[in-house]
Amino acid sequence: MPASIHPKRITLIGKTIRLEPLSHAHVVALAEVAFEPEIFRWFTIRMDDRADLERWVADAIAAHAAGTALPFATVLQDGNRVVGSTRFMNVSVKDGRYEIGSTWIAPSHQRSAVNTEAKYLMLCHAFETLHARRVELKTHELNDKSRRAIERLGAQYEGMHRNHML
Repeated sequence: MPASIHPKRITLIGKTIRLEPLSHAHVVALAEVAFEPEIFRWFTIRMDDRADLERWVADAIAAHAAGTALPFATVLQDGNRVVGSTRFMNVSVKDGRYEIGSTWIAPSHQRSAVNTEAKYLMLCHAFETLHARRVELKTHELNDKSRRAIERLGAQYEGMHRNHML
């Protein structure tokens, strides 16, 4: 039986980054990198100002409290600088299914080791600790950068979700 995601706030530590449990304390650091329009081009949310960011963090924390998400701040080991966020989301513990998503990284650290290591840490945690049966990664069909990043991870393409989200 898969472990519950709800109470487990954990820090995942790699060589380049660490994934810390997302908290309101990360808002100031996230605000330094969050407002590049290109970051959220394919997201279903807007991120135009500090109020949007605070709402986004609050929603992520609320999803954790509901047991459907485990959000992280992505922090560089060298310099202790926050460069983005990612999370387990759309969690179905009963089915052993976890989605890795809502990932965003400051443009200065895209196409670096940051995303690859974050996904590696999360996949290890999902399969080794949470006993996941399935981990999903999704992106907008036109988001070529994310699609290529997912392909580089060796994920298996399964198709398009049509009319999946507004």
